Amino acid sequence: MTRLKNSISIVVAAVALAVVVAVSMINWNVLGDTGIDLNGWIALMLDVLATLAVGVGLMALIFISNRRGYDKPPETNR
Repeated sequence: MTRLKNSISIVVAAVALAVVVAVSMINWNVLGDTGIDLNGWIALMLDVLATLAVGVGLMALIFISNRRGYDKPPETNR
């Protein structure tokens, strides 16, 4: 039964990927030759930096939490 579920999951993921690639290719061709002006590049760089900062911050919180023992299950006094 588990093998069937894995096969179905792989097929669903492959179909979803194919749909995303097809839609992306269609949109790429529809847009044609478009460019990004200076404001667009600045916004793109700020967005990338903000995304990286959030990712690095969350990973740092995970490591700090793990090292200080916050992730351990609570101890019960019996």
